[in-house]
Amino acid sequence: MGFIDIIKDYLLNTSIHGVRFIVDDSYHIAERIFWSICVVISWFGSALLIDASLEAFRTSAISFVVETNYRDWNTEFPSIVVCEMRNMERIQVVADELWGEDHDFAMEEVLNEIAFFRGESYHTVNECTGDDPAENCFSSNFSHFARLVRSPCERTLEECYWNDQPFDCCKYFQPMETEIGLCYAVNSVQTSAKVPLKIDMISNKTTGPGRLKITLLTEAYVFTLGEEDVPNLITPKSEVLIIDASVAYKRQISIKNIANDPETKQVNVEQRKCRYPDENNLNVHAYYSYSACSVQCRKDKQLKTCNCTSHLMPNTDPSQKCNITGLVCLNAHYEDLTVVIPRWSTGKGVVCDCLPSCTELDIAVVHDSRETLYTEKRLSTLDIELSALPTERYKRNVVRGRLDLVVSVGGTTGLFVGASLLSFVEIVYYFTIRPYGTTVARKSSPTGPPK
Repeated sequence: MGFIDIIKDYLLNTSIHGVRFIVDDSYHIAERIFWSICVVISWFGSALLIDASLEAFRTSAISFVVETNYRDWNTEFPSIVVCEMRNMERIQVVADELWGEDHDFAMEEVLNEIAFFRGESYHTVNECTGDDPAENCFSSNFSHFARLVRSPCERTLEECYWNDQPFDCCKYFQPMETEIGLCYAVNSVQTSAKVPLKIDMISNKTTGPGRLKITLLTEAYVFTLGEEDVPNLITPKSEVLIIDASVAYKRQISIKNIANDPETKQVNVEQRKCRYPDENNLNVHAYYSYSACSVQCRKDKQLKTCNCTSHLMPNTDPSQKCNITGLVCLNAHYEDLTVVIPRWSTGKGVVCDCLPSCTELDIAVVHDSRETLYTEKRLSTLDIELSALPTERYKRNVVRGRLDLVVSVGGTTGLFVGASLLSFVEIVYYFTIRPYGTTVARKSSPTGPPK
């Protein structure tokens, strides 16, 4: 049985509509041409619709809407991250311990720059490079000196209250390594603690809007972020509160959560255009977020440009951290390494193709106020509260899942060519099993091939 005979046998007996009229010799040539045209048009129309279904599945699988019809959800208070901003008293103490009381006071500026490094190192470059570097300059192991200066939690936070109920600050504000140094975070999944602890900070119709009050013992940056977000050099100013000494701060915020259809995880990342925190492809932080991705982006650019990275860069091998030569390079390329620019821009900066997190919060500042705090101790207070319970939230829905694609493709092939899944099984059958069975039958029959 030749290959042509197999094809003709398949076309005469297949369940796909129309094709048997093309090869059936009992029909007039005009009829066979007519059916050939009909079959080609049907297959072409089917191909167009299937291609449209695939394109819609690739590009429009997700809808993003605002929900306002249900307001009984629980609202998680955002992550609050406290990062020491400066501490000249601590720097003086460390400098005295390292070099004695009679030391070069320019080295205190160097210590300040190293401990609170934000991409520039003007004093370090001036004092510790060139033909006549300062006597006590150090040229490597900058992270060690940063740890000496940065305050532990007990010297950063003193009193903490959630809805006027006290809790242990340093039990729940856990350490977090960031690109701006050691911070302390509550309600964050990105902390470096071996045993993550989270206080129950839920706001709903029963509890009312939540309120967090903390007392700070040092000048600090306070970040209001989603649980997977991290402080970084390009955090928007609206998410950062600069805490000076002897000031009482109050901030009211509003929150919009993002709820995701359970089927969203079955849609690939390129289709939904976001990543879940556990879909992490970074090495600087344990969970994915847009802010963590931007940190990874700067780390990669630093390694490419200077062959080393900032000594404060989290989760980085010590061999990759810059010495004084690398620090000079980072300082020289400050704009190239800290400013994030779009891919089409021709300016200086880093191009970061980072997707948003699928669970990120939309946090807005409603009102800020500050008053002078008259106390004997050098401290500040911060009161952060929800202005009101959320009245709406975002919802990410799957409108074209895999099952929808299968149904669409199956319906199209059924409508245009009358094919089903078994019709495609027939192709395998007629070109493999049936020829073999026919050959065996011929050999075993004493009177020749079966009629």
